[in-house]
Amino acid sequence: MQDNKKIKYALYCRKSTDDERQVLSLDSQKSEALKRFNDLDISFLPDEAVSAFKPYKRSVFNQLIERIKAGKIQGIVAWHPDRLSRNPIDAAQIIYLLDLGLLKDLKFCSYNFDNSPEGKMMLQIVMSQSKYSSDKLSKDVKRGIDKKASMGWRSGKAPLGFLNTKTGIRGEQEIHKDPETFDLVRRLFEKMLTGNYTGPALLQYVNDTLGLRMPANKKFSMRKLRTSGLYRILTNPFYYGWFEWPIRSGNWMPGKHKPMISEAQFDRIQFLLGRKGRPRPKTHKFAYTGLIKCPCGAAITAEEKFKKQKNGKVHQYIYYHCTRKIDPSCTQKSVEVKELEKQIETVLSSLSISEKFQKWALKYLHEVRSGEAQTREQIIATKTKAYEKTTKQIDGLVLAYTSPQNAQNQIMSEEEYLGIRSRLLKDKNELFADLNVQDKETENWIELSERTFNFARYARAWFINGDIETKKAIFSSLGSDLLLEDRKVAINMRKPFNFIFEGLSNAKNELERLEPLESVEIANRIDTFSQQFPLLSG
Repeated sequence: MQDNKKIKYALYCRKSTDDERQVLSLDSQKSEALKRFNDLDISFLPDEAVSAFKPYKRSVFNQLIERIKAGKIQGIVAWHPDRLSRNPIDAAQIIYLLDLGLLKDLKFCSYNFDNSPEGKMMLQIVMSQSKYSSDKLSKDVKRGIDKKASMGWRSGKAPLGFLNTKTGIRGEQEIHKDPETFDLVRRLFEKMLTGNYTGPALLQYVNDTLGLRMPANKKFSMRKLRTSGLYRILTNPFYYGWFEWPIRSGNWMPGKHKPMISEAQFDRIQFLLGRKGRPRPKTHKFAYTGLIKCPCGAAITAEEKFKKQKNGKVHQYIYYHCTRKIDPSCTQKSVEVKELEKQIETVLSSLSISEKFQKWALKYLHEVRSGEAQTREQIIATKTKAYEKTTKQIDGLVLAYTSPQNAQNQIMSEEEYLGIRSRLLKDKNELFADLNVQDKETENWIELSERTFNFARYARAWFINGDIETKKAIFSSLGSDLLLEDRKVAINMRKPFNFIFEGLSNAKNELERLEPLESVEIANRIDTFSQQFPLLSG
């Protein structure tokens, strides 16, 4: 039996920085070990607050190993084997020192160790279990962080101007504005956007005039911004709503936090800094890319450029041009987005109708359809009766063919049954299709009348005042086979817009003569209007 009184022990206490919620703190580990093993010759090592997940990262543990190799220590006291190792390399060092006899004993508060082949095998299993637990914990934490990122919330400490919420489930905290610093950081961006500040001048303004300070943490007290911190803010895409996850992966995700500035403002700041800034998401959204083609067959792409004037103001320009992927020598020139949108607005102006015209058009189309409604209802009623009659005939045919009286085909042979059944089913299917066509025709008329005239009435205003997505939707609705040739956009108008475009002038003139509405010639005028728009009037 080992004489413990001749062994010099060292007390090793560790707390992982990866998990602040340890079962026992460093002080608790120490007091419990001394209470249980007060009869041993124990020397004290400095406490360690380092993760044991990776080897060679713990200076105190490395010092412990060296003292054992030097023969100064022959035993170790710790709370549990997982305090000594959570990775296979450090675990192997412990077992190897036991095999060499340099390490003679291990004392644990929550585990019994026996220095025997069986005891060393069990110790190795326990430390392997610790490795497994660490791996599982790491995987679970990573999965939780990935889930949080997919929900739009950046992991880690929020940048200056924002705060991590302290409520909610751990790992699911959100990021909100910091009421004390959000407006100050935004003013920092606003001053930079004027173009009148260099980096050093802006830093002085932030520290001396704004009084913006970095918050205190475990390592530092509240302090002024430094140059590096200022540039980290100015080049961080988080402030316009995006973040990279995982870090340095090139995978950018939109955040759910409230952006402090717009993407265009962020880009102007990078231009003012004379740099492209940090790698950031390619989130430029151009309204008309993917819709227009060049006469050479290649797609039309867009490019954003900035120009800085002598007075410091920065202007943004967007140009649409051929990608030249099909014909590298394509000679088609680029067109600025303002000119392109001016052309689109001209087309929409040609389609535009007044509120008066819209109301008249819908009213007279309604009267046209009202006159046809009774006839259409009679047709539907007739076909419905025929459909029901055919269904009853099929049912009667099946009953007659399967009746006991027809057991020997006395009433109807199988060939006769199949022939009649086939004809009746064909009639039934045709009637069913006709009824569906009638319903579809009514739906199509509603679609082509109300929506078409609403579009013609408001599309130009929607386009002028709309965002990128609205402009794109309106432009793509106008037509297909969109070409950009000689800086001019050519639109092959969709139906029914081409009917409006071609007949609008004549239809307006005709409807002007419909007043007063009580005129005895209204019916004839309606017919004339219907001829102007044959597609819309059915």
